[in-house]
Amino acid sequence: MQHDAVLSPVQSSLFGERVGPAIAHGYFTRKGGVSEGLYRGLNVGLGSNDDRAHVNENRTRVARWFGAPLEHLATVHQVHSPDAIVVDETYDGARPQADALVTATPGIVLGVLSADCGPILFADAEASVVGAAHAGWKGALTGVLESTIETMVSLGARRERIVACLGPSISKRNYEVGAEFVDRFVAANGNYASYFNVSDREGHAMFDLPAFTIRRLTEAGVTAENLDICTYADEDRFFSYRRTTHRQEPDYGRQISAICIRGT
Repeated sequence: MQHDAVLSPVQSSLFGERVGPAIAHGYFTRKGGVSEGLYRGLNVGLGSNDDRAHVNENRTRVARWFGAPLEHLATVHQVHSPDAIVVDETYDGARPQADALVTATPGIVLGVLSADCGPILFADAEASVVGAAHAGWKGALTGVLESTIETMVSLGARRERIVACLGPSISKRNYEVGAEFVDRFVAANGNYASYFNVSDREGHAMFDLPAFTIRRLTEAGVTAENLDICTYADEDRFFSYRRTTHRQEPDYGRQISAICIRGT
């Protein structure tokens, strides 16, 4: 069977303006992969029930796009935590439980997987420090974005130089939540009520995760951009956990967002 081998990552205009060619990044879509059926395209999810050979080939293609071997593609076992880890030249392919990665080592590709949650890429070009975070509602609320920034600072980055971009994620118009969800946010900060609009269903609300994410980033002192691309609405290009749930499908794929300091 023929497969489209052309990867089609989305790029950040903010990175284009502020980061420069020494740092490569991409928010990868479903295009260019070998997976089939529910996982059609570039499914990189090791936690999915997709054919492992297909997943590994897809991950190899992502690494190759950065000019790196598969063993230099670093990802974690994402658990919706606030935890960020440092990856360096000792990286051995392990996937510890965490939701963000940071590096100052050229040639290491940092990748986070998503299927509605927010993938955020970070860069301080002057310090040559980059990061990648996976932020669903829980990670965003409990501090994964701030942890990523703090870990970058520990490697020499400065907040005022860091740029961050939120990639494809679920939009407010497709993210309905229950009253207990709203209560959890409002209990943390009464001002967070502004991120919820009334839903057509009684007792429910529509949550603006992208706007909440950008607020947390800017309040942490970095310059932030939202690509404003909804994973739920764009089935041709993106996997979506919530879309799969609504259709009662048995499983779903994951796309990857990744960043790398180019080797010297």
